[in-house]
Amino acid sequence: MRDTLLPLLAQKAYRHGHFTLASGRTSDHYVNCKPVSLSGEGLALLGALMLEQVEDTAVAVAGLTLGADPLVSAVAMRAALEGRNLDALIVRKEAKGHGTGAWLEGPLPEPGSRITVLEDVVTTGGSSLKAVNQLREAGFQVDRVVTIVDRQEGGLEAMTAAGLELRTLFLLDEIAASSAGQ
Repeated sequence: MRDTLLPLLAQKAYRHGHFTLASGRTSDHYVNCKPVSLSGEGLALLGALMLEQVEDTAVAVAGLTLGADPLVSAVAMRAALEGRNLDALIVRKEAKGHGTGAWLEGPLPEPGSRITVLEDVVTTGGSSLKAVNQLREAGFQVDRVVTIVDRQEGGLEAMTAAGLELRTLFLLDEIAASSAGQ
């Protein structure tokens, strides 16, 4: 499955040029996983590959909206197809402006439950850490982040400093090399 996903990412998610990233940094590499994570084939592959990286004791997967929305859904569905009970949660970028003012959407597990955070692309780790912090403040245990792509620009170090394990499906170098070979 990984060998099928890599060329999809290289063709549909990766661009070489001059770009300004969400972090404000500039880069010659741009990765937007949504064309892959919002396709049927991509969701099937990502659901299976990311589920393999989720802790066995996790009761839910969660991530910051928008990039993680299809990922948490794909992983929860793949888990259900394999007979595993694993819910999906979406972490808002800011508290809901009405009703309960919730930060989290989805079936909330018991406080103290283990949740794995999913991410599409990690650069500095800021988005993942925002999701982790909201989940921890809500009383959940978060020890692992699983990402499709690590851009290798400090995200791993930021996760380690926050007491998190970062699991990565692909490094940016792999995707860039695959793109160049096509």
